[in-house]
Amino acid sequence: MLIGRPGAEPEMKTLNNNQKVARFRIAVNEPYTNANNERVDNTYWFTIVAWSNAAERVMKAVRKGKLIAIEEGTLRNNDWTDKEGKRRTSTEIWLTDLYPLEFGKQPD
Repeated sequence: MLIGRPGAEPEMKTLNNNQKVARFRIAVNEPYTNANNERVDNTYWFTIVAWSNAAERVMKAVRKGKLIAIEEGTLRNNDWTDKEGKRRTSTEIWLTDLYPLEFGKQPD
């Protein structure tokens, strides 16, 4: 489970086969106390991808800055070669279920 805040509104696309996919990034903070007894927050960003019905739910429930919990999902790695010929890898979480923990104004 991840608990954090989306950095932007989710975006949804409809693919050629009419399948819907929504994406957004979530910031998750990891607080700890350093050797000087100071509180420090490390922030990690995760890309979340939702398909079909989960994509529809994301578009209704996820808002920039509103706390959410990513309850379930699977990790997917994407490998590609960039313009300079370097191999790159990114990891996404393919969402199964989420829960809004803060509620704001819902879209009309």
